[in-house]
Amino acid sequence: MTVKKRLAVARLWHEGNSFSPLPTTLADFERREWFEGADHLARYRGTGTELGAVAAFIDTQPDWDVTVLRCASAPPGGPVEDALYERIVADMLRGLGEGPWDAVYLSLHGALVTVSEPQADLKLIRRVRAAIGTTPLGVSFDLHANIAPELVQCVDFASGYKTHPHVDMDKTAAIVLAELERLAGGGTKLHGAVKKIPALLHSFNMRTAAGPMADTVDEAKALCRDGVKDVTVFGGFVWGDSPDAGAGILSYAETAVQAAQVAEIMAAKLYARRAQFHAALPTPAQGLAQALATPGLVCVVEPSDNPLSGGIGDTTGLLHALLETGIDGEAVFAFLYDPALVQQAKAAGIGNRIAAKLGGRIAPHFGAPVAATVEVVALTDGRFINEGPFETGMAVDLGETAVLKTGSVKVIVTSSCQAGIDPAYFRLHGIDLATTRLIAAKAKNHFRAAFIDRAAVIVDVDTPGPAALDLAVLPFRHLPAGMEM
Repeated sequence: MTVKKRLAVARLWHEGNSFSPLPTTLADFERREWFEGADHLARYRGTGTELGAVAAFIDTQPDWDVTVLRCASAPPGGPVEDALYERIVADMLRGLGEGPWDAVYLSLHGALVTVSEPQADLKLIRRVRAAIGTTPLGVSFDLHANIAPELVQCVDFASGYKTHPHVDMDKTAAIVLAELERLAGGGTKLHGAVKKIPALLHSFNMRTAAGPMADTVDEAKALCRDGVKDVTVFGGFVWGDSPDAGAGILSYAETAVQAAQVAEIMAAKLYARRAQFHAALPTPAQGLAQALATPGLVCVVEPSDNPLSGGIGDTTGLLHALLETGIDGEAVFAFLYDPALVQQAKAAGIGNRIAAKLGGRIAPHFGAPVAATVEVVALTDGRFINEGPFETGMAVDLGETAVLKTGSVKVIVTSSCQAGIDPAYFRLHGIDLATTRLIAAKAKNHFRAAFIDRAAVIVDVDTPGPAALDLAVLPFRHLPAGMEM
């Protein structure tokens, strides 16, 4: 009887905003992803995610026995609590102790920070390596990882997303899994190289459909020939205060010289384009006027409080401007994170009016609360399935939600801080996109994945928030010396 090879899979995916006033807790992970065991992969089968790729690997590789260890993912947010991080790592190491393994796969974000550890991903990788010895170790990362130069000393292979919005999560994981399969079969280990650039690059202009990131990614792809196997352009996460902050290149090739040369070439190209990543955004009033000059569905997005950049769903800069703007038609504000207000609306019931304070409850220094008498027009359980190209097929749980109406503006209020970036999110709340004039959303680039073809125009605006445009106002403590902002 053929003895199956053994693959261990573990996941800790979190993008940490060092400047968010809210730490990321166990409840945040439990609402999104917190499990052990391959049985849980059923809900990921066919999804455009890393764990969707693991499920596909199981289905197509009968010679492998896959053990799923601790898998934990939470929406981007503040630093993870130290004790929770240690618990997750301990769960992984406990499972890895049940080896031996023929390969180990880690699904990480690459911009994880804890309350007291700014290099949490690297420390995790080092501890896994110490636990598994020389077993082949592969890692997948987000395009916005703050990649560590020491990474290539700790892993056998790593790769990151090549798209933004990230619609290749599953493809990235599949690349790593295929390389682990090759190594476990006796294949020769590739050589890796990391080259950082001394600059923080804003992600406003980091979309890979067009612009400086698209050009750089295309050039990196063209170099994947003649022994060069994989090149990832990492934009970095500017609100993650870390010694590993800043953009960089990760390359793998058949020789160390090739890997180093390609990393140097692409780092130089990325650094030369750094000014193209700078953004100047209009005020909320200017952005609303600009959007409303175009007929049809228009969208204004507020990146400074984007949950996928660690926003808190609480700032009111865009909301104030929206309520002061005369709009011919229905407008939707998505969203505010306020569990208590949801319960107040639920107690009042649909069709009734309540006195509410909208936003400004967590960090009023980013914008004062908006006092308003609102009508409760919808209540939901907060559950839907993503249908857009970002995390396609994934189940989402917002907790209980409410839709409150003041004038012609509907305000979506949720019990968890998660971005409204999928058409199914709006359908859940009774929003008909065909008849909606304007969406004002706490979002950024990922919003465009599903709405670039639905909206006549999408305008980013600058407001105060934990993912602010002006990095100079943020209290960095761990940045490498000489880092450009």
